[in-house]
Amino acid sequence: MPRPREFDEAGVVAAVRQEFWDKGYAATSLDDLMRASGLGKGSLYGAFGDKRALFLRVLRDYDEANDRNLRERLAATERAVEFVRDFVRGPSCDAASARRGCLLANTTAELALSMPDVAAEARRSYEATTRVLTEALERAQREGDVDAETDAGELARAVLAAQLGIVALGRTGMGVDELATAADCALRRLLPATG
Repeated sequence: MPRPREFDEAGVVAAVRQEFWDKGYAATSLDDLMRASGLGKGSLYGAFGDKRALFLRVLRDYDEANDRNLRERLAATERAVEFVRDFVRGPSCDAASARRGCLLANTTAELALSMPDVAAEARRSYEATTRVLTEALERAQREGDVDAETDAGELARAVLAAQLGIVALGRTGMGVDELATAADCALRRLLPATG
């Protein structure tokens, strides 16, 4: 009969996520993962599989938490167009966050060509984000803040592309003022005033 696990699985996933996020997949060693998790190799791999399986678990958990967060923020926002604007402006909020980037965007840049399962997870997550943005834009159309003739799904993909561009620029060390200006410029073109 297997022994029950004597560690907090969610806590381990959160701890190793920070290592992968800070260093990237390739530069994160087994020693880094053991130090961050407080587990030995046998316990770590026994619970999660190898480094790749652990990373995919971390990435899926991150993506699902992001989707929940976006949905909660949309539900709580007074005007849907402000949710969309905040989404694009988000990567320009502070220098440290801008430089660190988004775990999914960083991972996609590092691994999507060499690891098909990472590319599939990225597509799944970006499609989920596109669905939330589409819902937000459809609501913004009903609220009179976005042209009712605009295809909300197409616009959602353009909004996502703009936000990912801001994320990529932030990773280069571009200043937050420049990032905010770029985000606002993109928003003026994507979401022109309707009134």
